[in-house]
Amino acid sequence: MFVTERILIKNLPAKSEGSVSVAGWVDKVRDQKKVQFVVLRDETGAAQLVHPRSSDPDTGETLPDALADVISGLATGTFLRVTGELKLDERVKLGGLEIKVTEIEIVAEANPETPIAADSGIDKRLDWRFLDLREARNNLMFRVQTTLEHAMRCYWVDRGYIELHTPKLMASASESNAELFEVDYFDGKAYLAQSPQFFKQMAQSAGFGSIFEIGTVFRADPSFTSRHATEFVSVDAEISWIDSHEDVMRMQEELLVAAISAVKEKHGDDIKELFDVDVVVPTLPFPRIPLAEAKQIVAERGYEVPRHDADMDPEGERQIAAYVAEKYGHEFVFLTDYAASIRPFYHMRHEGDQALTNSYDLIWRGTEITTGAQREHRVDVLEAQAKEKGLDPEELSFYLDFFRYGVPPHGGFGMGLARVMMLLLHQPNIREVTYLFRGPNRLLP
Repeated sequence: MFVTERILIKNLPAKSEGSVSVAGWVDKVRDQKKVQFVVLRDETGAAQLVHPRSSDPDTGETLPDALADVISGLATGTFLRVTGELKLDERVKLGGLEIKVTEIEIVAEANPETPIAADSGIDKRLDWRFLDLREARNNLMFRVQTTLEHAMRCYWVDRGYIELHTPKLMASASESNAELFEVDYFDGKAYLAQSPQFFKQMAQSAGFGSIFEIGTVFRADPSFTSRHATEFVSVDAEISWIDSHEDVMRMQEELLVAAISAVKEKHGDDIKELFDVDVVVPTLPFPRIPLAEAKQIVAERGYEVPRHDADMDPEGERQIAAYVAEKYGHEFVFLTDYAASIRPFYHMRHEGDQALTNSYDLIWRGTEITTGAQREHRVDVLEAQAKEKGLDPEELSFYLDFFRYGVPPHGGFGMGLARVMMLLLHQPNIREVTYLFRGPNRLLP
């Protein structure tokens, strides 16, 4: 029975030499003739355990040693409780600390054959995600994500925003009739929310002013790209009494600077060590380029966007990002003034040009992470734009009701958390940075 209080490994440097108790899983074992080493890892870091084998002082022959036998039988992944003597040893790479083992309790044994290795592909690692997440890099990912989300919440809460948790079961589509997951709902049908858009806007009608949500959304998108998932976390905000989408952009760029600054301050050194990535805090303001101008710039760089609609494609986004990096030394760019033909019915149109909307996409290092806009708040205009998009106002009656009793000018954005994490840590796809990824062919683990 262990009587010494468990110490987190990250807190060992603050302890005086002497008896300590730690707990975690076996990361590595080096079973040598005269001495045994174990790297023990917990949720905060790794420590080296050492056990000199018992030997005859005259002959040097190894003597029976029960503790040595236990260590020799340890499999990678086995969970242990360990007591021992904490010693300072500058030769030890893991923080200059070493624990000379006096007692080991095997809490849970691991199978000796591990199903994944360091060079296993992403799909294989996702099959065994709980083992994959034991890697220090992956542990750090979710500590970074926690800091990122907390910093965003602090930014909003400090400015009087209200945090909402909107329903994920809906009676009708929240974006369009495409990419919907339909589910049986008692005697009828329901749909999994594609976004909290309708309910964010309802909060403006309710007089909440400024709101945010960090929550799960669903898209029945059969895509297998590096940046799409069928279930993901969306970071959303909506604010009242705006003059244009410029107000939304200003809020979002401030938000991202605050969040990335917090990550750099708390995790910058660890990210550099484990990912070889320097966290760059962007300067304010972010560059802004109207979409039509951006397409012209891309064309002048030798790339013609091969689309039949007015949108930008992924390669075009990479090209405009490269241009911004060269001209402005900036990793972010707002592309603004998207055509009404490719935007939802609830985006406000330009006062002087009904073919354009007060909207934007935010591009980070060549990848779109956000769509934002000023919303249309005039119910007659909103209804007309819905009809123009081929939508039946009757099916949207509950949504249109939000606007029949007065609503202030407002706007907001939706941002994919996994894309932000992917780009922040320079990862090749969102599968790496999602706790449990869901795609067209993955519902397990």
